[in-house]
Formats: sequence, C-alpha cells, structure tokens
Amino acid sequence: MISVIILTFNEEKHIERCIRSLLPLNGKIFIVDSFSTDKTVEIAESLGAIIHTNPWKNYAEQFQWGLDNCPIDTAWVMRMDADEYVEPDLIKEVAERLSFINSDVKGIYIRRKYFFLGQWIKHGSVYPLNLLRIWRVNEGKIEERWMDEHIVLNGSGKTIQFDGHIVDDNLNNTRWWTEKHNKYADREMIDILDKKYDLFNYENVLKEKSKSSQAKIKRQIKEGIYNRLPIFVRPFLYFIYRYFLRFGFLDGKKGFAFHFMQGYWYRSLVDLRVFEAEEVLKGTKDNKDRILKLEKLTGLRLQ
Repeated sequence: MISVIILTFNEEKHIERCIRSLLPLNGKIFIVDSFSTDKTVEIAESLGAIIHTNPWKNYAEQFQWGLDNCPIDTAWVMRMDADEYVEPDLIKEVAERLSFINSDVKGIYIRRKYFFLGQWIKHGSVYPLNLLRIWRVNEGKIEERWMDEHIVLNGSGKTIQFDGHIVDDNLNNTRWWTEKHNKYADREMIDILDKKYDLFNYENVLKEKSKSSQAKIKRQIKEGIYNRLPIFVRPFLYFIYRYFLRFGFLDGKKGFAFHFMQGYWYRSLVDLRVFEAEEVLKGTKDNKDRILKLEKLTGLRLQ
C-alpha cells in the first residue's frame, strides 16, 4: 500500500522509535544510509527495513537518489526523517482512507508537531505546519536546494489534507542542536547566494509548479520580504514577530529558548555567513570561481 523512505547517518538513538511507529502501516520501509558507523543499520534491519547505501552530498540529492533507486512497487510513497515518528491518529487515517482516495489526488499534506527539549512548541507560527509527506509513486520529486527542500508534484494534481500528525522530536542535547544549525547556516547561505548569482541553475520547482501551499507562501514571504530587509536587523524583527505577535511567549521557558535560538540566534548566524561569504566573493567574475571559493569557505562539496 505504501513505501516509506528514511535517510540515516548514525541515528541509533532514533531509528527504532521511527520504524516501530510505522510498522502498523504494513508497508515497505527503505533506509538510505550514508555509511553509519553506529548500530543504525543493524537496528533497522532487525525491524524489517530494506537498506541501501549512498554517499552523502546533501539532503535533496540523497532523497532523490532514494526515490530513483529503491525498488518501490506500492501506489504511494512517504517521506520521513529518522528523528520523527508517526502518531496513532495518522496511522488510523492512512489505514482507513488511503485505498479510497480519488485517482485525481496526487499528494497528501500531513501536520507536523515540533518538540524542543521534550516540549511540544505550539506557538510562534511553528504549529500547525502542513507538509506534503505522502504522494503517488512517480508523481513527485524533491527540490534541488541545499536547505528547506520540499516535495513537489509533477504537473497538475489535487492534494488533500490529513488530520493526523508526524512528530519531530530529536533526543540529542542542545550542543548537538547548535552544531546542526551551524551546518544549516552554511547550507542556507548557499541557497541565498544561489538565488542571487544563479550558481547552480537549479529549477525552482516549488515556485513554478506548487499551488498555494503553506510551503510556497512561506517561501514567497522569506524571499520576497524577509531577505530584502537589512541584514542583522531582520532576525530581530523576526523574533519579535514570532515571540510576541504570534504568541511564542505562551510556550514558557523552553519555548523562549527555542524561539530565541531558532528565530533570532540561527537567523543571525545565517546573516553572518552571508556577510562573510560576500566579503570572500568580492572581485569574482564567474560562478565557477564563486563556487570554488564557497567550497573552500564551507568545506561543502558543491559540485
């Protein structure tokens, strides 16, 4: 009925929880692993998952590799992250509705809950977040981006919204969280500069093919308004918007930590990386030179 693709690298802390939450679907679970050195693969195999391995470049290329190379023979495919799990309400909804959906429906949006330090973050425009996570096989692909990549449908097709939830609840500590966002800042900086210089000639599939989805609206606001605000000022304004105007303060102490770190600290870090990169790129005349300098600056393999 449904196949699930999960990307992994050293996810022994999360992978069992993720897979066990999916087992009631009685579907196929494909793991695309980038050569984990812990027990991730062993745990996944013991739970019946099918393992594939592929070297890591970025999330978008790795997930598209999974779509292209995993032997998916079900009608539907689902995207999951290793640190996520599915709640029983979504399991029930998929089991009861998926087989009876009209053929003109190509994709299904799922609500996501985000947890920080074990607490559900309900305010600050974090919830509800509706993501296209289930789609008909061969009807969708992932955007070519370094950050904030979404699944987009090929051509025309209707989408529907399920009421059930996926939960994003990473069990690592805040040191891991800040290191992860430190890497995210490099990736987001690359996307911002790609938008400015057209470094990679990627197709902006979300803009061109998506309808008025939540992801598209957020992207339009980010690129059309936020990124045009003065550098280093915009993170402060964004934090004020999230914490006060969107009631982030109702999430308590842990909520303040999350909204401040993710809404102000991280966005300031992205601005700093963009500022630094623009200094490095001064005097460059072509994208080949720009990409080489960005690779040296970030340590990322961009080509």
